[in-house]
Amino acid sequence: MSPTVQSGERAIVVGRISGVFGVRGWVRVFSYTDPPANILRYGPWQVGEDSGMRCYDITDGAVHGRGVVAHLAGVDDRDAARLLIGSTVRARRDRFGPAGAGEYYWSDLVGLEVVNLAGAGMGRVQEMFATGANDVLVLQGDRRRLVPFVPDTIIRAVDLDAGRITVDWDPEF
Repeated sequence: MSPTVQSGERAIVVGRISGVFGVRGWVRVFSYTDPPANILRYGPWQVGEDSGMRCYDITDGAVHGRGVVAHLAGVDDRDAARLLIGSTVRARRDRFGPAGAGEYYWSDLVGLEVVNLAGAGMGRVQEMFATGANDVLVLQGDRRRLVPFVPDTIIRAVDLDAGRITVDWDPEF
């Protein structure tokens, strides 16, 4: 049996179990990583929901078509794999390498305070999403705001240590 997740571990959602693959316990994984195969590098995985996360070592995995398949230790038949369908897959934050200069993991930006060039508070980053053109910060403050994540033009500074992002953005938008 896989150990339970220790409270206080910082884990990032990296995908979800979307189905079974074969009869020997392999699972199909919808990866949120870019490229999708990177999810296989972030083991052990924490699988489940907040009320019942379990840790699983990845014993094997591969890109299959446009998706990823993996075998998890202790999940040895189709019935055991089926029980994991729909489960969130998380990885410990310390499993990720450092971001490059001027690059950020979305998970590191969530929760940061956002201020404009005049120092006016615009809210905190609640989440992010990708569009075809650029990523977007979703801020929650006195109201919900969407701010494009365009470095140097709109995003003027990201200070992870201070917990602040400075933007060139009108607070009326």
